[in-house]
Amino acid sequence: MGKRALIACVWSLAAAGGWARGAAAAESCDDACLRAMLGEYLAALVAHDPARARFAPQVKFTENNVVLRLGDGLWGTVSGIRHDADLVFADPAGGEIGYYGVVEEHGNPAYIALRLKVVGRKITEVESIVCRKGDGPGPTSHFGELKHDPSFFATAPAAQSSTRAQLIGLANGYFSTLQRNDGTLHTRFDPTCSRLEDGWQSAGDPHAENPLTRLSCGAQFELGYYRWDDRVRDRAFLVIDAARGLVMARMFIDHRGVLTDYTLTNGEHRVSPIKAPHTWCALELFKIRHGAIYRIEAVFVAVPYHMPSPWTRPARP
Repeated sequence: MGKRALIACVWSLAAAGGWARGAAAAESCDDACLRAMLGEYLAALVAHDPARARFAPQVKFTENNVVLRLGDGLWGTVSGIRHDADLVFADPAGGEIGYYGVVEEHGNPAYIALRLKVVGRKITEVESIVCRKGDGPGPTSHFGELKHDPSFFATAPAAQSSTRAQLIGLANGYFSTLQRNDGTLHTRFDPTCSRLEDGWQSAGDPHAENPLTRLSCGAQFELGYYRWDDRVRDRAFLVIDAARGLVMARMFIDHRGVLTDYTLTNGEHRVSPIKAPHTWCALELFKIRHGAIYRIEAVFVAVPYHMPSPWTRPARP
């Protein structure tokens, strides 16, 4: 190859590389793009028409950990969305966006946690947990009422922000604390940490009748309160909104149902509420502030005992 031909080849390759980078940039989806994709999805959902959203040719869609055909499940029954209960957070680096809110099915409220994966400005994955009345762990007297803690919407000052790895580590440490539940903490908790599960405040509620529910998240774990939880498995950390200090995770909690009575670390006697083999699954959102878990919000549903996750490996016996 002559010198001129070699130079022309180099320039051609460089131009091709520049075009490829430009094309990739054009196909990337920033925070605004991801929010627009979510908006399209929710509008299409209420319209019962998947054609109104930009889906890839092959889409994996699950509802309550069951793989469904796109357009089935909630797509057929939803009658509205209470947008005053919307909580949206995005992870442009991972191409994912998360959503917590309240939908209505023929006028009946249900909690929803939703994750979308976007590749090439098309939705490739849809994961949803829909908790209808009676499906979750909490009381149902105020079911459908949902108020997110304002901290979920706040960005963290640069001096107080955590890296992606730190955010994931704190959330994973929470699950390890939950699984062992022997009074030892494997993560860091803010002293005022509170938790919302299916709209019910299960920790850090100063007005709760149950003294244990009035305690913060960390104080409950220091007592070994959730001793009946045997395993927290198939953990995955899905949407990392580092700017807001948020981590959305998936997990399953298996209960063998063997434990009947147990003693808290302060010597108090307790009776386990779990009387038979049972599993909860959830999409759980953590707010990290000053390097500690500050707020938690989760949508839980009951699933068959030991149900494997359609998103990860099958559960081992």
